[in-house]
Amino acid sequence: MAPSKKAGKKAAGSVAKPAKTGPGIVAKADWKEGFKKKQSGVSDMTLLTTISNESINENLQKRWTNGEIYTYIGSVLISVNPFRDLGIYTDAVLASYRGKNRLEVPPHVYSIAESAYYNMRAYKENQCVIISGESGAGKTEAAKRIMQYIAAVSEGQDSRIKEVKDMVLATNPLLESFGCAKTLRNNNSSRHGKYLEIMFNDRAEPVGAQITNYLLEKGRVVGQITNERNFHIFYQFTKGATEDQKEMFGVQGPEAYAYTSRSECLEVPGIDDVEDFHETIKAMQIIGLTEQEQTEIFRMLAIILWLGNMQFEEMEDGNAKIEDSGVTDFIAYLTETDSALVNKVMTTKVMETQRGGRRGSVYDVPLNPAQASAGRDALSKAIYNNLFEWIVSRVNISMKARAKTAQLIGVLDIYGFEIFQNNSFEQLCINYVNEKLQQIFIELTLKTEQEEYVREQIKWTPINYFNNKIVCDLIEERRPPGIFAALNDACAIAHADPAAADDSFIQRLAPLSSNPHFESRGGQFLVKHYAGDVMYTISGMTDKNKDSLVKDILDLMAGSGNAFLKTLFSDRPDPNSKKRPPTAGDKIKASAGALVDNLMKAQPSYIRTIKPNENRSATEYNSKSILHQIKYLGLQENIRVRRAGFAYRNTFEKMVERFYLLSPNTSYAGEYIWQGDPKSGCEQILKDTGIARDEWQLGVTKAFIKNPETLFALETMRDRYWHNMAARIQRAWRNYMRYKNEAAARIQRFWKNNKEKLAYAQVRDYGHQVLAGRKERRRYSLLSYRRFAGDYLDIPNSPLGETLMSACNLQASEKVLFSARIQLLVSKLGRSSKPSPRYLIITEKVLYIVVNTAKDGNTQITLDRKVTLSSIRNVAMSNLRDDWVVLNLAGMSEEGDPVLSLSFKTEMVACIMRLTHGQTTLVIGPQIEYSKKKDKKQMITFKKDETIPRDDVYKSHVVAVPSGEPPDSLSRPAAKRRAVPPRPITQGKLLRAGGPTGPKTTAPRAQPKPQVLPGHSAIHATNAPSSVAASNITSNPSPLRGQTTSATTRSVPLPKRTTAAAPPPAPPPPPPPIREPTPEPQNPTYKVLYEFVGQEGEMSLAKDDVVELVQKEENGWWLVRLGSQEGWAPSNYLELVPPKPKLPPPPPLSRRPPPPAPAAAAIRRTVGSEPNEAESNLRPSSTYSSAPAISPKPKPAIPAKVGAGSGGPPKIPGRLNVPTLPSRNAGPSKIATSNASSGGGTMQMDLAAVLAKRAQRLEE
Repeated sequence: MAPSKKAGKKAAGSVAKPAKTGPGIVAKADWKEGFKKKQSGVSDMTLLTTISNESINENLQKRWTNGEIYTYIGSVLISVNPFRDLGIYTDAVLASYRGKNRLEVPPHVYSIAESAYYNMRAYKENQCVIISGESGAGKTEAAKRIMQYIAAVSEGQDSRIKEVKDMVLATNPLLESFGCAKTLRNNNSSRHGKYLEIMFNDRAEPVGAQITNYLLEKGRVVGQITNERNFHIFYQFTKGATEDQKEMFGVQGPEAYAYTSRSECLEVPGIDDVEDFHETIKAMQIIGLTEQEQTEIFRMLAIILWLGNMQFEEMEDGNAKIEDSGVTDFIAYLTETDSALVNKVMTTKVMETQRGGRRGSVYDVPLNPAQASAGRDALSKAIYNNLFEWIVSRVNISMKARAKTAQLIGVLDIYGFEIFQNNSFEQLCINYVNEKLQQIFIELTLKTEQEEYVREQIKWTPINYFNNKIVCDLIEERRPPGIFAALNDACAIAHADPAAADDSFIQRLAPLSSNPHFESRGGQFLVKHYAGDVMYTISGMTDKNKDSLVKDILDLMAGSGNAFLKTLFSDRPDPNSKKRPPTAGDKIKASAGALVDNLMKAQPSYIRTIKPNENRSATEYNSKSILHQIKYLGLQENIRVRRAGFAYRNTFEKMVERFYLLSPNTSYAGEYIWQGDPKSGCEQILKDTGIARDEWQLGVTKAFIKNPETLFALETMRDRYWHNMAARIQRAWRNYMRYKNEAAARIQRFWKNNKEKLAYAQVRDYGHQVLAGRKERRRYSLLSYRRFAGDYLDIPNSPLGETLMSACNLQASEKVLFSARIQLLVSKLGRSSKPSPRYLIITEKVLYIVVNTAKDGNTQITLDRKVTLSSIRNVAMSNLRDDWVVLNLAGMSEEGDPVLSLSFKTEMVACIMRLTHGQTTLVIGPQIEYSKKKDKKQMITFKKDETIPRDDVYKSHVVAVPSGEPPDSLSRPAAKRRAVPPRPITQGKLLRAGGPTGPKTTAPRAQPKPQVLPGHSAIHATNAPSSVAASNITSNPSPLRGQTTSATTRSVPLPKRTTAAAPPPAPPPPPPPIREPTPEPQNPTYKVLYEFVGQEGEMSLAKDDVVELVQKEENGWWLVRLGSQEGWAPSNYLELVPPKPKLPPPPPLSRRPPPPAPAAAAIRRTVGSEPNEAESNLRPSSTYSSAPAISPKPKPAIPAKVGAGSGGPPKIPGRLNVPTLPSRNAGPSKIATSNASSGGGTMQMDLAAVLAKRAQRLEE
């Protein structure tokens, strides 16, 4: 179609930018839509308003004229041959049909192929595509496109799978060359039937293929009518043979051979024989034919061509003689036989006489030229037919399945219905096969469908149609004998004389005249096929039906020196067998039966091809011819059945297995959970998917879906389910990874922040263990934030530390484990010892004491003493809270034992004990002994003195120290930090409460809220007991007009008004029993601090809600109950509600005699009454008439103060006013006011009742 002038021509290679779409964004309308090619007619003829052959023809003509050659009837594709290239088979067009259902794209042969491949992969069922129609209607082209599409879209990129795909595609040019020819109707007419089965594994990858051949038209090898041609391969071979082949086989041009030049048609427009020959050679190589096998194939073709040039002349005695002996010699060379034997076999026939079952004389009977020509042609036909079957079997060997076959797709490309001026045995066989295919179509689309509707009890309007079974029986039946049976009988009885056999055949056809579809007319007979009436010529039929060679020719082939030729004739009949060899009719009938069986085992797809004219014109539309094809193809009946029937049906089990994921009642997390039968499960699925009820019906064993759109919608929902599940899995995985990464980050952050603290705390705990509860502790040592830092002087990093390292001559590799400022007890000559400041440094092996001295006004830091840790025998400490430590050294030292005073004494001792691996002993007591000099021992005594303000005081070997913490004291626990609500790790909806470490028991699956069924009332189980109790309190309830009695509202008797004429009222009924107070929940209750929106399994909470705790978990999520619902909630959102103090029980009621004065109709207790008592029921306008029932807390009555203006406390909005009793001195006006303020309103309680009560109290 030419581009529009307005639209212009789109530049090649330009790609349209995808429209931006998203939530809330509507794609902008494309102005190019107005210039797209409009659709002609309707693409699916089930939508035609008028169903008739004329309307079908009109629709097809509109579409064909507009270049739209494909049209649907439901799932059946109608194809009208365009006789031109429309450019609709490109890779881009093929890709546009991939993964699309037929309603998403225009009708196309690719859509049928996609449907077959998808159904095979989805439903695990074999598929077949049946292509039917007249010769020249485009069946072969459709088969090629189907194989092209399946090879392109099938899964698998393995080398073996790709090899199978290439082989499947290579069968097209190979079998077209050997099996197709130019006819008057078609330049590439299939002269054989082919059923290709592509085998797939369980992953929908092609693993092999198989071809079944049906009835090659071998008579075309030896003769064609004018303007037709022999098989393509003969013209390809004679035109494209290489020089070696020409020299080896004596190949010349096609005009040099009688078999190729007799029809006077050597060239065909649009066909390049040389190029096609190269394609055939390439296909042979892809299939795997070796060079030797290819050579032998071309040798057979050469033998056939030269046999056609063997001409016979009649001698004087009438016998035949070969005109050119050179041809005979060359044929003998090609067949590797003796030339004289070839000459004899071609001109004579051996006859053998038998006498009494014994072998008699043998005679060589000469043949006349006609008989010799018939024998020559029979040999040529036999060689080509056997060669074709060998090629098919060799292709099958190459395409043998590489793996186990799960399913297959079959493509049937078979010759179409033929009606010629002279119709013989070949046309009878071809038309018979087409009748069988039409019978399959009727069986599967019309007859079987209607029978199935009746069997499944489906509502259905029957459609009348023509059943061609009567025609098939006419041809193939044995009892009574059909045409094939009569033909076989004639061949068996008069086998020697063909003319006598034909006459016998005519006689045997006479009983068939009673069949309305058969007429006998002398040397001809007429069969009324579904496609039209065909007149068949009987002459020569019996001879063609024999389909056998004479014994002489078979012996000649068996004696050949060529192994390949002998292989072609290896399956010769046994001459000693009494069983009659199968005839051609038997073979075609058996092949057609096998074909029907194979097709019936698969789910069929149909392509009905139509030929628009007989001239192969791209512009001529012959309405008369097409109307005839529409009629015999039964398109009108097909449309009626499709519109009235159901497009899809399957068993309940298959339906449930395929679509159970679409219903929450039949699946959960991808698992099948339906416990009912498959039929109810199927019905539940169809209901839950929202499909209209008139779109489906349930039969006895199957479910039926009316329109294919419904099936496509189900498939789309199923695909979307998997996409949604994949998205949910991905989302859950991302949430999990986010959760995992965040948790890891938090753990790492905690460890980084606390690892040093933990290490210090461990050292501190070790210090407690070392002291073992034997020494009083200082309060500072027990603080929670006290850490054993070790290097308090920061030796490596501070300037003082560098000076100390230099004074101690420490290397950089030596690690300082403890350093601090200390006091060293230093003894002066003639004076008592005195503490002096020092620096203490401990490394892994040595203890250093460094002194800071002043000299000449300058300070100087020097090493005072160096003690190896291994020389420390004991470490002595007192049992009081002082800071003194003595290091008792092993051996006698001139300087004596160091006596130290430092605040971090426990840490220093723990460090020494750890470095000496426990070899140093810790001595704790009230006195400490140390060596003051080498041979002088001294004792330091410790005593408690509470007058010491802090620390301790040393004087003359006596240390005074105040009392400390108990010896068994431990470090204080860490102070609690301010509670901060934890930040949630992730916002993912798929994470359950508590995360991965949450409760092991998952919350039950959320059930949909129960809905009220029509005609039923909703009564909750929780409200039922209260309603029953309410009904038991009073009898004969009679609600006021306009009011209803519910489960939360009591119904009480109406008080009767008293009048002057009325009789005295009956005594008041006993007061109702006081309702027990609502028991407090046994579990603690919590108040909600913040609003919380829960996900699945969690409880959504509003601020200030009060919930009851059911289960507490350590991960921060608690199971709470709010009303009748339970769910998980974060604990940091909850605050404990302190329990309310229990009130004293009310005093027991004492029975009192009835009041002497007449009372009102009803007296009710007002103290502790509920808002749903009589006052609220009797007054629709009351404040409490619509309030829910609240269990009251029992409390004593509060008497009103004398002189109160309102007779009671002020009314609090939203709360129930506690009615008060009038004081004893109150007058009638006060009583009335009191009653009015308590919600009674009018004097419905009657003044007499109140006065009676008052009188009773006065008596008491």
